[in-house]
Amino acid sequence: MSNIDKRGKLQEEPFTFRETKDGKVLIYWHGKQITVLKGKVASNFLQDILPADSIQAQLVMACITGHFKHGNER
Repeated sequence: MSNIDKRGKLQEEPFTFRETKDGKVLIYWHGKQITVLKGKVASNFLQDILPADSIQAQLVMACITGHFKHGNER
């Protein structure tokens, strides 16, 4: 895991998620919503993340969100 998270940012657990009643999954980074997953993507995400430990879950959410930060966030 050290080669993937060299700076240890995933140890801080910046990502969280919430499942809605209608089957959507909202992914948050430091409390700010950054993406919404729907349908098959949301169900596949839940299948991947529910059995994972906290670091693996952080890695899954980081991969799903992609490169959402490009320097213009406030």
